[in-house]
Amino acid sequence: MVTVKVLMLTLAALNSIRRTKMAYATLASAFIVCGCGGTSSASASPAAQAVQAPTLTTASARNGAVIVSLSDAIAGASVYYTVDSSTPTAASQLYEAPFLVASNVTVNAVAILQTRVSSVTTQIFTLNIPSGTLVWSDEFENSTGVNTAPNPAVWTYDTGNSGFGNHELETYCAWGANAPPCSTADPNAFVGTDGYLHIVAEQPSAGLYTSARLKTQGLFSLQYGRFEVRAQVPEAQGFWPAAWLLGNNVRTVDWPACGEQDVLERVNAAKTPDWNEGSVHGIGFTGSAGLGTVFDFPAGQTAGGWHTYGMIWTKGSVSYYVDDPAHPYVTYTTSSLSKLSGAVWPFDAGQSNFILLNLAIGGDWPGPPASTTPFPSQMLIDYVRVYTN
Repeated sequence: MVTVKVLMLTLAALNSIRRTKMAYATLASAFIVCGCGGTSSASASPAAQAVQAPTLTTASARNGAVIVSLSDAIAGASVYYTVDSSTPTAASQLYEAPFLVASNVTVNAVAILQTRVSSVTTQIFTLNIPSGTLVWSDEFENSTGVNTAPNPAVWTYDTGNSGFGNHELETYCAWGANAPPCSTADPNAFVGTDGYLHIVAEQPSAGLYTSARLKTQGLFSLQYGRFEVRAQVPEAQGFWPAAWLLGNNVRTVDWPACGEQDVLERVNAAKTPDWNEGSVHGIGFTGSAGLGTVFDFPAGQTAGGWHTYGMIWTKGSVSYYVDDPAHPYVTYTTSSLSKLSGAVWPFDAGQSNFILLNLAIGGDWPGPPASTTPFPSQMLIDYVRVYTN
């Protein structure tokens, strides 16, 4: 009743001051929509209540594979998706980045805003791509005659000198960064005219170090397949080169719940035999409790030479190899966690993983550089590739 009285008085006031018909209609409708005074009028129109289904788009990768992107049409909505034909809910994977599809799967997606859920967007992919097919790569080609930026559609950067959880000593610099100690005159990451990605460790002054950490986070990700990096790494006290992957869901579940897959990782000077370590990390298996295995290079070889470092990722299994995918040197499975109290296998939760390439300096594992550590030094990467299993 209060609303009716207020409305009547307001309408009378409108008549007395000869407001326009349009103003009258606008004010009257405003009272009705807002439900002033506690009447039972509707709180929003049906159109306002609806949440539009996500849009699914694809871009070509290689040899029939595609990169899937999802987007919502309403501000504040979140997109959740599945790749196992199930209906997505708020408990499904939150969409964070475009992801590679190279197998026969059904992608389902919904947009959720508060408690409102859209209809399901569905696309069935029947790709029938043979095993061992190259489906995505960055070959770091450069025919410009000058050093260029790594492809900005694929690579972004971690930057700064936070120590990154390991008390590392370097400041990571992005391409184009010119705030000291970073310098465009001496970039820490670039694609050279030689067709290699260069990640350069510099020492601008005593005790000050710069380098680069590239990542595909938010731009490209993959779930399952054979991942491979052909690289040559520097070997000296304090150097910590790595090629690895983290789950897209690191933003929502944090590390280590997102899972970490270390494909190339070693520290310090060459040993005899020289080595690389392949590791996996998740809840209950990090640090000294982590799962890591050392690969010894054959006699006469070092990590300072060119090698392919690879991972074969299938449901329930992660294997690592060096140079020969037919002979992995270690395979981790869900049963590898059986003796680790509280360990949770994170690699089949539905998320895709993004790629990281970096050359750290110092930190808890290698310790600081020595007076004999050469600067500048660089990690070279010939290509990054993904094949079907």
